[in-house]
Amino acid sequence: MTTVGIVGGIAPASSMDYYRLLIDRYRAARPDGSYPSILLNSIDLQRFLTLVEGPDRGPLIEYLLPEVGRLARAGADFALFASNTPHLVFDELAARSPIPLLSIVEATARAAQARGLRHLGLLGARFTMDGGFYPAVFGRLGLTVSTPSAEDREYVHDRYFAELVKGIFLPATRLGMLAVIERLQRQTGIEGVILGGTELPLLFRGGEESGVPMLDTTIIHVESAVAALLAWDSARPADLQSNMNPRIAS
Repeated sequence: MTTVGIVGGIAPASSMDYYRLLIDRYRAARPDGSYPSILLNSIDLQRFLTLVEGPDRGPLIEYLLPEVGRLARAGADFALFASNTPHLVFDELAARSPIPLLSIVEATARAAQARGLRHLGLLGARFTMDGGFYPAVFGRLGLTVSTPSAEDREYVHDRYFAELVKGIFLPATRLGMLAVIERLQRQTGIEGVILGGTELPLLFRGGEESGVPMLDTTIIHVESAVAALLAWDSARPADLQSNMNPRIAS
């Protein structure tokens, strides 16, 4: 059985969501109702954030790469980060990783393209909204990404770390995020919005939705992982690498 490795803990609530969704989606796709093989490596969120805020990306890479290595040594065939922010250094990590890495950004770009959405808004932590990796990857498919105003980006980032990463999901914050999306739609004409923080879908599921489609990056990433697990389970060992979702060309 193929094993997926998860680098989680960034933050705990979304890591638990990944685990639950991976099991649910995998079992729904298997006629025998079997369970997937999953390894979870929960890392130190505070150390991660300190490195993200540092002056260069080298220490962040050197922190995350061994955490992927732990999963590889434990038997993971491929891995993913249960978070958007690590994708600041995804290309550097993928180039050095001992096992393939599945990108949340590339999976989301393909999902947007499949839905015919060409201009997307982006919400997430400041590191994600300002990081440039979403526009870069989406641009390779001819898609554009817009972020909220500076004031709205500050609001989203503040609520993200004051509440969402702590597992606090308030109706007032959901309404505040919807107002940000509505302003961004009026200002830029976005056709959909990327929930580019894996805690954001937890805020919106079962509550009010925006006037434009929302791309739940957690579910999109999980469904890509399940597709890879199912493909790998039925492949010959020599075919495993080629059955990963193809990278979006630079």
